[in-house]
Amino acid sequence: MTGEANNPQQRRWRISVRGIVQGVGFRPFVFGLADRWRLAGFVRNDSNGVTIEVEGDEQALHAFVHALRTEAPPLARIDQVSVEPLALVGERSFVIATSQAQPQRRTLIAPDTATCADCLREINDPADRRYRYAFTNCTNCGPRFTIVIDVPYDRVNTTMRTFPLCAQCRAEYEDPRNRRFHAQPTACPACGPHLRWSGDTTDPLIAAATALANGDIVAVKGLGGYHLACAADDETAVSRLRQRKQREARPLALMVRDEAVAAHLCFIDPVAHTILTSPARPIVLLPRRPDAPVAPSVAPGMQTLGIMLPYTPLHHLLLAEYVRVVGPTRPAAIVLTSGNLSDEPIAYDDDDAVQRLSPIADAMLSHNRPIHMRCDDSVVRVAAGGPLLIRRSRGYAPAPITLASALPCPILACGGHLKNTFALGRGREVFLSHHIGDLENLPTLRSFHEGIAHFQRLFDIQPEVVAYDLHPGYLATQAALAMAIPHKIGVQHHHAHIAAVLAEYGIDGPVIGLAADGSGYGPDSTVWGGEIFIATCADYRRVGHLAHLLLPGGEQAVRQPWRVAAAALSTIYGTDFWQLSLPLVQQLDRSAWTVLARMIERSLNTPRTSSLGRLFDAAAVLVGIGQTARYEGELAILLEQIADHDQPPYPLPLREAASAQEPFRLDGLALLAALVDDMQRGVAPAAIAGRVHQGVARGLLMACRRVRDEHGLTTVAVSGGVFQNVFLLETLTALLTADGFTVLIPRLAPPNDGGLALGQVVVAGAVMAMR
Repeated sequence: MTGEANNPQQRRWRISVRGIVQGVGFRPFVFGLADRWRLAGFVRNDSNGVTIEVEGDEQALHAFVHALRTEAPPLARIDQVSVEPLALVGERSFVIATSQAQPQRRTLIAPDTATCADCLREINDPADRRYRYAFTNCTNCGPRFTIVIDVPYDRVNTTMRTFPLCAQCRAEYEDPRNRRFHAQPTACPACGPHLRWSGDTTDPLIAAATALANGDIVAVKGLGGYHLACAADDETAVSRLRQRKQREARPLALMVRDEAVAAHLCFIDPVAHTILTSPARPIVLLPRRPDAPVAPSVAPGMQTLGIMLPYTPLHHLLLAEYVRVVGPTRPAAIVLTSGNLSDEPIAYDDDDAVQRLSPIADAMLSHNRPIHMRCDDSVVRVAAGGPLLIRRSRGYAPAPITLASALPCPILACGGHLKNTFALGRGREVFLSHHIGDLENLPTLRSFHEGIAHFQRLFDIQPEVVAYDLHPGYLATQAALAMAIPHKIGVQHHHAHIAAVLAEYGIDGPVIGLAADGSGYGPDSTVWGGEIFIATCADYRRVGHLAHLLLPGGEQAVRQPWRVAAAALSTIYGTDFWQLSLPLVQQLDRSAWTVLARMIERSLNTPRTSSLGRLFDAAAVLVGIGQTARYEGELAILLEQIADHDQPPYPLPLREAASAQEPFRLDGLALLAALVDDMQRGVAPAAIAGRVHQGVARGLLMACRRVRDEHGLTTVAVSGGVFQNVFLLETLTALLTADGFTVLIPRLAPPNDGGLALGQVVVAGAVMAMR
């Protein structure tokens, strides 16, 4: 072959493939396609993705490219395929070439992925050389993000580089027809990592399973860090874990052996089944069965359980051994919660884990495969027929979210203070990070900075803009302002929430934006959190909000919602509120209230807030659920848990502003007054909770109608932590849809502050594009 002119049916093409195409079996897949159509050439990884040069019959080349798009391996994600004609070379064979680094990196890294069926079959087969081997994986499963140090994604650039392959593994690794071809974490008992037990034992799995069955707490090293485990049905063990971990009330996640066990504990609909069994294997919040054999302290006060299936061979083997030890009379379920003290980042370094977890765990099941990047489990709910991410981390990060149009320049967004994630944007890709956590201490702040540096290196992004929340007290904001990045753009908290939804749906707006959460910095010196916007990616206008409640003591009122409720009663009833027959009034310390009343009267440390989260808190206090919050949003969450869905709404009237330039208000005090009336009449708390939710949903519907009537907008984007409340979200969505609105629900990023960074990137990009 001397050129295309002498061979009219023969062509040579260079094909560039971008997306998640490394570490997912893409090159052997390409090799197989070339063999199918008798094509010659090569395929190789590079820093931008995968490059293919292929020659042969033109019709076969077209079929080859079509198959690249339509038959890709299950873990691959094809974002772009470009074709460039070349001169014929005359090659006779197709080969997989050595990876090639390039000056600018555009490759993507796959998330960590649950054990595939083939690997699971091997670890359960006594005749297989990987029988009961806890680090079995292939190109279709296993660790990715948590072990990668650099790109291209080759073994030398992962934490597996310290484990030389044995002859048998090397043969699999170099065979393009083997599913372990260039599976970078591949290993076997002869050459790979091994388990460790903190005590003397010949079999760490048996030792760990026995310890769990006997009521011990065991620290277990997983993909992205350590977990703390105990028997799910052992109330003594669970209570001891809570005490040692200093996690007083927040629900604990469970890992169950298989979906049959999950179905024994919870109700699973088809959407939940899809999420639960997906390669991401997140924790899924499921409605619990009344007779679920789970210790009460696992999820106190909750009608849901957080369930996940095993996602590593170690988990599968440990659960199988646990079942063998405890027998058929106990559930095949263990508590598996993050290996940390409350508010600390998850432990992932072995020495650090020994130091921090030894006071909590009675023993440790560890291994010698290093973790490069810590990564918590993801958490998902089912809402309105689809997934609602509560925490986007393992199994999802660092897969990018694709924008409808390219950003004008590379952008770093530092996210918020709670549930922090950061994001790096370049072109049409936004890399939303794994869950960092609440930026409350130095270890979490260090994790934040380490994560940013790692993402910048992996994706070769040098940001020209840093976006940040307007709250001056946020550590993420302070970090952004201290960075040596040319342009700095502050983004209002709730605008970022709505912009994240617009980014996901690929629209610029304007839309009606409903942003509802606990708090966000308001430019008018109040605390926002129940906002009705007209929003685009670049800008927003506040057209309505929840009428202000008072926060006596500022942040103290967030941790002690009784203060908000008492201030609301005082506003509604004056001093007559002492005559009300309510749990709060009966338990309220008069001297403590006198101090707060003076603060309110003098406007001392008593911010005003439009927060819908605080309204739900106040309602929960008045119903009698509690007076203090042991974790963020606890009382509002418990209010949702007890709510009877089949109830009429309380009023949430729309009050006009004094002038047309000011926003209208939804009167939450009227809703609380109706609640108090029902409490006085002895209406059941479940009914009252249902009426609160129905009232809020119908009040927001009225607000959207008002904006539609004035501005002609019919698309509503909802976001903010309050919309983790599935009862509220589904009720509101149904009402809006029936009334002719289109509702945009966040599906790819959390509605809570874990999605803020995505919105910040989009807003900053829109602002820069206008400059």
